[in-house]
Amino acid sequence: MSKPTVHMHEFTDRLTLADKLAHKVEAQLKKGIAARGHAVIAISGGTTPKAFFAVLARAQVDWSKVTVTLVDERWVPETSDRSNAALVRNFLLKQNAEAATFLPLYNGAKDPDAGSAELSKAIGALPTPFDVVVLGMGPDGHTASFFPGGNNLAQALDLKGSEPVISMTAAGADEPRITLTLPRILDTEALFLHFEGEDKRKVFDEARAGGDYPIAAVLSQSKTPVDVYWSP
Repeated sequence: MSKPTVHMHEFTDRLTLADKLAHKVEAQLKKGIAARGHAVIAISGGTTPKAFFAVLARAQVDWSKVTVTLVDERWVPETSDRSNAALVRNFLLKQNAEAATFLPLYNGAKDPDAGSAELSKAIGALPTPFDVVVLGMGPDGHTASFFPGGNNLAQALDLKGSEPVISMTAAGADEPRITLTLPRILDTEALFLHFEGEDKRKVFDEARAGGDYPIAAVLSQSKTPVDVYWSP
């Protein structure tokens, strides 16, 4: 089995990281549009990507040819301050990026299980491979909604799985979640992992060395190279 390819990009401050990552993503989107006439990007929520989103929103991309979706979502409406979709609308889908098509992962069903079939169909209809996937990482080593102890974690990480999305509940997740599965995440032209802080760096290093964290499933696979963007 070939070894995983992980490229480290370290920055002294978070604003420089946001700028460099945004310009790298911009180039990937332009490349996709030039090659196929469209581009698809899946992004993560939380507080970490806000500065990155603000820079990317100004990118000189033909956003009318870009579809933006999420890597995962808490099962809450956009009126909730916990909604990743609301975060994307407030910080990314502004300025130039306002012209993009947005595919959220919450559809108003009573729970993620009830909504997953419709979302699997919608995500499955997007052109593949994606052009960009941007992952984050929590202090517990989760990425997407691959939480330690998650009820569907094994299925979500199964590289032979066929479903593009799956529901997830876990003690550390607060709300029920919906998430892209690992095979869906890895089917991309460019895969980025963006996290910040010394505490998360320690978890990342442990996971890369074989520690039992969900992010290790991304770092240990050999299908898709991972570009890691980190700052203290």
